[in-house]
Amino acid sequence: MSDQTDWYGPDAATFGDRVSAARERAGMSVPELARRIGVKQSTLRSWEEDLSEPRANRLSMLAGLLNVSMMWLINGEGEGVDAPDETGNGDFGEILAEIRGLRADMLRKAEAMGRLEKRLRRASGSNVHV
Repeated sequence: MSDQTDWYGPDAATFGDRVSAARERAGMSVPELARRIGVKQSTLRSWEEDLSEPRANRLSMLAGLLNVSMMWLINGEGEGVDAPDETGNGDFGEILAEIRGLRADMLRKAEAMGRLEKRLRRASGSNVHV
């Protein structure tokens, strides 16, 4: 790893990020991995896009097929894949850092929006639908 970046740790990556990275490192396509696990491609995509998570039995199969630990998939700790090689492209790390920053900003803004909508509903006596 470079510059102490924990690429797949809980603060840097999501479950879906780790599934996608491990699948790519294993050289498998979405259709191939979905078939081997016995799920629809849309199900696997929803895991990679953090829209849903697999049940324990599928998680175990996923970890085994991708040669990573279940704990690494869940929280980034344990046996997983190595960080991406940044030596070929100097902008790679900077771009990913900016993306992560934007993601964090968007989450904060979404939470703030939710709080404001709640305040608006309370202030209006629940007559306003946003």
